[in-house]
Amino acid sequence: MKKTWIEKLGLGKEKNIIILSPLEGVSCPISEVSDPTFSEKILGEGIAIQPTKGEVVSPVDGTVAIMFETKHAVSIISEQGTEILIHVGLDTINLRGEFFKAFVKANDKVKAGDLLLQFDMDKILNAGYDVITPIVICNTNKYLDITTYTGKSVKKLDQIMVLKNKDRL
Repeated sequence: MKKTWIEKLGLGKEKNIIILSPLEGVSCPISEVSDPTFSEKILGEGIAIQPTKGEVVSPVDGTVAIMFETKHAVSIISEQGTEILIHVGLDTINLRGEFFKAFVKANDKVKAGDLLLQFDMDKILNAGYDVITPIVICNTNKYLDITTYTGKSVKKLDQIMVLKNKDRL
């Protein structure tokens, strides 16, 4: 089948981008997160997961942009250019890395399912912190629409978001 000139130039619509769950737990709307930075979508659209296991895997194939020194958050840029922030817990930066272990560093290439970090949920909860984990698309404006799948139990690598690309013409 012949390609049109639009397809040959790589213009036109690209496929939707699927974001997989980086952890196990129950998904909920990001608007329900008690921190306004997330609930008011200041950093972007997304979803939150109340984790049932203290492991975070890569939700996409891509590159680690930032592994925060405190290991409570990681930013990944997918192969399609999606900027994803995974932020374990609320105000957990104050733990200064305690109860967290990183398995990647900035500029590491990752595949969906690769282990990024582990965290001790019980110790974080006992220290008085919420472990709800926002997953934010930081370049939300790049997408026409972001569909989130909330209100259900999710396992690692279950589909949690679909990003609809804007027409590139």
